[in-house]
Amino acid sequence: MEDFYVAEYQIHRNHELGLFAIYDGHLGHSVPDYLKRNLFNNILKEPGFFTNPSNAIRKAYQETDQTILAKAPELGSGGSTAVTAILVDGLRLLVANIGDSRAVLSEAGKARQLSVDHEPSNASEHKNIRDRGGFVLNMPGDVPRVDGQLAVARAFGDKNLKDHLSAEPDIVDEQLSPDAEFLILASDGLWKVMKNQHAVDLIKKIKNPKNAAKRLTDEALALKSMDDISCVVVRFV
Repeated sequence: MEDFYVAEYQIHRNHELGLFAIYDGHLGHSVPDYLKRNLFNNILKEPGFFTNPSNAIRKAYQETDQTILAKAPELGSGGSTAVTAILVDGLRLLVANIGDSRAVLSEAGKARQLSVDHEPSNASEHKNIRDRGGFVLNMPGDVPRVDGQLAVARAFGDKNLKDHLSAEPDIVDEQLSPDAEFLILASDGLWKVMKNQHAVDLIKKIKNPKNAAKRLTDEALALKSMDDISCVVVRFV
């Protein structure tokens, strides 16, 4: 199990912030553990966070990736996907991700995916990998992999593959609508066996977010997911 999660609230510059994340590591737990301890701090210390949060998040993702690469002798050559969500004063939602951990918002019972699955089979990701000098190998019975090794096209770390990988996040910045009910963040161990709407339908009547997250992970296990499964549910109403 190489997943780590964050679910906490704090006051920052007179704003209430909800900080939520899933970090799904590969080749060890050192990189996702580092992200758990440092990524949000790196984002919030950016002076422009409240005036241009997308730029601050993008800059913090890139700088965090560079630090992880520089610390490879200490952290190892592994890496991690990430999906992060920052809830500002209960009204504004900032979601960023690299890799295939996913964020799904329920609005009036309808699932809406806020993150992007960065898979090597995606045409734009495939082109980016080729442009960087890499290749995507798709062996029968397996998923497409960067240089025949990694099943995601973007990730933190992965020093040995970094020339062919991106750490550029996709970012969503929006005001929550009155229809917003809850947000699901989960690693791909859940999404490999569950559609977005199925996940929303499964927990829409469960008011306790911890119980809702457990219901989702239990369902993923019942559906015979063979990957790490981590989940955070954030209730708005």
